[in-house]
Amino acid sequence: MITDPAFYAVAAPAVLLLGMSKSGFGSGFGSLAVPMIALMVPVPQAAAILMPVLLVMDLQGMHAFRGHFDKALLRFMLPFGLLGILIGLLLFKLLDARWVAGLVGVSTLAFLAQRLLWPPRPDSQPPPRWLGGILVACSGFTSFIAHAGGPPINAYVIPLKLRPLVFTATLSFFFFVINLSKWVPYAALGLLDMTNMATSLALLPLAPVGVWIGVRVAHRIQPELFYRLIYVGMFLTGLKLVWDGFLAGP
Repeated sequence: MITDPAFYAVAAPAVLLLGMSKSGFGSGFGSLAVPMIALMVPVPQAAAILMPVLLVMDLQGMHAFRGHFDKALLRFMLPFGLLGILIGLLLFKLLDARWVAGLVGVSTLAFLAQRLLWPPRPDSQPPPRWLGGILVACSGFTSFIAHAGGPPINAYVIPLKLRPLVFTATLSFFFFVINLSKWVPYAALGLLDMTNMATSLALLPLAPVGVWIGVRVAHRIQPELFYRLIYVGMFLTGLKLVWDGFLAGP
């Protein structure tokens, strides 16, 4: 198990942010978890440490929002998300995780710029399904590489204008399936070793705390404020990922 106190000083807030994002409140902030922990350990190790934490959070989020998810939207998204996981597995050892992070950050900031500079009209149509499929596949791919699947799928789901509870529940179920599908590939890549798993267990008690905080807020928040907070989270995530990918030193 990692014993460096500095690691836990960074990892503990990262896990709390991840838990809050799993509740739907502050969605987008969760993509900061791996970059934050990667300040202390390599990106693949940071992703592996978060695997058991994610499983607990997913189960808690699914229980809290059961009955609110959009079944039709899930049936559409899951095949594309799993395709992204497969692509991530095939390319994992060929890609530099920093470049992946940078590209995700650029696409996130580009989406926000489009939404803020050219806001959609009230009668505007949601994105076409073909674009949705590409974005969801990108979400599966970036989730596999660095647990950063939030920004691409937000770019598709936010314009659908779902109610906050439906938005949160649908993404909770989506990422439960996506994260569950990563266990076997991560094990095959040798990332789920005893050091990483023991470190994850030390962080595990923080998982339900973060989700609990977010769930309580998500049930009480107004839709307008809800989406504004998502935009703030995506903006900070985008900046962090661009910095990690293209600007930070080796």
